[in-house]
Amino acid sequence: QVQVAESGGGLVQAGGSLRLSCAVSGSIFSMNVMGWYRQAPGKQRELVASITNGGNTNYADSVKGRFTISRDNAENTAYLQMNSLKPEDTAIYYCNAKASLSIYWGQGTQVTVSS
Repeated sequence: QVQVAESGGGLVQAGGSLRLSCAVSGSIFSMNVMGWYRQAPGKQRELVASITNGGNTNYADSVKGRFTISRDNAENTAYLQMNSLKPEDTAIYYCNAKASLSIYWGQGTQVTVSS
């Protein structure tokens, strides 16, 4: 069974950076799309960024130019580099792996940005 585990969250001051990692048990080469989502208190979960197996990326307007998603198929890991963090980026960040017939979610990692 595929398992997804996020890491790298924490507390950072506004303007700082964090790098989130998403480790997938098994090969992520079979995962057509890897994505990062976030959910802030009282808000719906939203897509932050996604990357296809071919390397095509998609970003929420609110993070364009600040966040970068990448994937290392050899390491079965996806990453989210977050720069110029803002207090409104505070949320639980979830990794999502989509195969042809299945979707897998991690448990999430907390990111808190202080002003």
